[in-house]
Amino acid sequence: MEFLRRNGASSLLLLLTLAPFFSKAQADFKVIAFFTGKNDKAHISFVGEANRRFPEMGRENHFTYDTTSNWNNLNASFLVDYQVVLFLDTRPETHEQREAFQKYMEKGGGWLGFHFSAFALTPSAYPQNWDWYHNEFLGSGQYKSNTWRPTSAILKVEDAKSTVTNRLPGTFKASPNEWYRWEKDLKANPDIQILLSIDPASFPLGTGPKQHEIWHSGYYPVVWTNKKYKMVYMNMGHNDIDYENKTNKELSFTFDNPIQNQLILNSILWLGQKNKKHGN
Repeated sequence: MEFLRRNGASSLLLLLTLAPFFSKAQADFKVIAFFTGKNDKAHISFVGEANRRFPEMGRENHFTYDTTSNWNNLNASFLVDYQVVLFLDTRPETHEQREAFQKYMEKGGGWLGFHFSAFALTPSAYPQNWDWYHNEFLGSGQYKSNTWRPTSAILKVEDAKSTVTNRLPGTFKASPNEWYRWEKDLKANPDIQILLSIDPASFPLGTGPKQHEIWHSGYYPVVWTNKKYKMVYMNMGHNDIDYENKTNKELSFTFDNPIQNQLILNSILWLGQKNKKHGN
C-alpha cells in the first residue's frame, strides 16, 4: 500500500496490467480440452459443464485450463505448450491428428478421457478404425453395450494405493451416468491397471425399459490407466436428460459430486506432474 501511495495511479495501472502475467506464472502446468459438442444432448451437457467447472478447479489448484473444438489443433506445434490433454466427448478422426496424439503420448504427455471418448462400434459414425487407440492404448476394444437410463452406481476402489484414488473412500455413489461394457477383458491385459469398478451393490443397474440395458451381475471397470502411458480413462461424462418427456431438461450433472470431483482432480494433478512419465 505504501508503494501505491507514493507512486499513484500509474503504478496501480502497471500492477493491473501485470496481473494476468503473475497469474499465468503461478500455474504449475497447462491443460487443453478437446471437444466436439455436437452429438447427443447428454454429451453436450457434460461438455458445457466441464468447460464451466474446470477453469475454477484450475484456479484453485494452480493449472491453466484451455479448450478447443478445432481438432486440427491436435498437432505437435500446438501440443508443445500443454502437459495434459483432455478428450471431453469424441476422439480425433484424421490420420494427422491421430498420429500427433500418439506421438504426444509416447513422449510422455498426459491424457484424461471421459465416457464417449472411448466409444467405437463398427458399423456406426465412430467405427473401430484406430487399433493403437482402442486396442493398445485404452485396451478396451469396441463398445459392447450400456445401461439405460442414466443412473447412479456404487463404485469400488480397486487400487487404494494409486495417486488417482487418493483420499477416496473404498466405495462411493457416482453421479448418474450411462455405463459402458467393453469388447475386451481389461483384467486380462497386464498393461491395464483398473482403478475403479462397479460395486455389486449397484445391481440391478439401469431401469430399462429394455431388459438387456439393466445389468444384474458382472464385472465392469469404470476408471483405469495403461501403465505404458501417462493416461487415465473414466467412464463418467453422460448427464441425465429428460428425453422421455421431450423437454431435454438437464436432470443431473457429473460435477455435482464432491467425491467424484476429487477423483477427477487427483487424475489431472497426477497427469500434470513434471518428470514423472508413468506409474501412479
